[in-house]
Amino acid sequence: MNLDALHRVSLRRMLIVLLLAGVMVGSLLQVWLTWHTARSAVNAAFDRSLFGAVKAIDANVSTESGGLAVELPYVLFEFFELTANGSVYYRVATQDGLVEIGSPDLPMPDAPLQDRQPHFATVEYAGAQMRIATYQRSLPQSVGGSSDTRLVIQVAEPFASRDQFSRRFIAGALARDALLAALAAAAVAAAVAWALRPLRQLRQEVAARAPEDLSPMDTSRVPRDVLPLVEAMNQHILRNRELLDSQRRFVDDASHQLRTPLSTLQTQLAFAQRASDLPSVQAALAAVREQLRHTIRQTNQMLALARADSCDVQAEAVDLAELASEVTRRWWPQARARQIDLGLEAAAQPARVLAQRELLEEALANLLDNALRYTPAGGRVTVTVGVDGDSASLGVSDSGPGIPPDELGRATQRFFRASNSQGTGSGLGLAIVASIAKRHHGHFDLLQASDEGGLCARITLARR
Repeated sequence: MNLDALHRVSLRRMLIVLLLAGVMVGSLLQVWLTWHTARSAVNAAFDRSLFGAVKAIDANVSTESGGLAVELPYVLFEFFELTANGSVYYRVATQDGLVEIGSPDLPMPDAPLQDRQPHFATVEYAGAQMRIATYQRSLPQSVGGSSDTRLVIQVAEPFASRDQFSRRFIAGALARDALLAALAAAAVAAAVAWALRPLRQLRQEVAARAPEDLSPMDTSRVPRDVLPLVEAMNQHILRNRELLDSQRRFVDDASHQLRTPLSTLQTQLAFAQRASDLPSVQAALAAVREQLRHTIRQTNQMLALARADSCDVQAEAVDLAELASEVTRRWWPQARARQIDLGLEAAAQPARVLAQRELLEEALANLLDNALRYTPAGGRVTVTVGVDGDSASLGVSDSGPGIPPDELGRATQRFFRASNSQGTGSGLGLAIVASIAKRHHGHFDLLQASDEGGLCARITLARR
């Protein structure tokens, strides 16, 4: 099975297959253990019965006459032959074989016998498999002219009855194990179905949602093992909701903010068409040009804000001092044209952060544009780069009128303009900077500039 096919296999089927494979392996092991244990138990039971026959013969051995005499327990032997399904053989003899009763050709064990310790062996005798029990003990005196005082008693029974009983016993045990395996397999399937029930409910909940429903999913009934997945899905839903909200705001803002400038442009062009003298036409065209410049700047800022809200941040190592120096040099011509002293103050320590360089350049450009726009001629604008422990900051302070303290909390809202602002700003610059700082998991603060007397806007980011 290739990787793609493996990914398409349902979790329920995979769990059932794996668990049933474990049940099958366990069942096979149980069958082997049952067969081994049952065979050992049957052999032990039959060997005890065989040894009982030996002890019964031994109890009837007599040497009082000087010879060897045995009174066989015929009732026991008849019962033994019935259970053995065949003839039962016996032998009572001295160890040297000079005196013996019964079947003289019963084979003796190869290993030496120990007194009063039974020895069992399976041999071929009389054309069949036989189980022979051999028992040895010492006699109080020699018998029948034999000098050997060791008495050997042997009893042999056919192996067929033992095999037949073993097969029946093992077959019953295997049937029981097969039934238990089937019950275990059914329990596994039922347990997997029950354990995956929360996932089915979660799937049904997601499938039943309306397309516009982007609320987080309820995690109160989610199992602990699935909770990280659902929480990750909720985070993804929230990110998508924020993205959709930002796109919706952009459409609303664009439709609201561009409608008026475009209507103004249409009115100014209509006036220019109706004007009959050149000075009136030139004045109308100048107004159109200024309105176009303002509309273009506002459109660019709205696009920059939408990009800051929705784009994926491609982080790289950025030196804030080097970035601030480069951007500041670009704005020197505008600062000289407005007779403003634009400078840079950077910390001696390296101020390197992980960020997207283009977005930080956009943020600093907006801060400089705001500072130069509202700082009067002869004023000062200072770009600062600072390091404080594990964080680095990029800020712009100016000597302009600043923002009233009671309005600083709303200054980063879209299209907000301070009550003391002058000119034709769009109110998007600080909102763009705040969005860029948020996308970099940083902070954007607006303070009263202690040195310049105006506004101090500062972005704080974690150092690399």
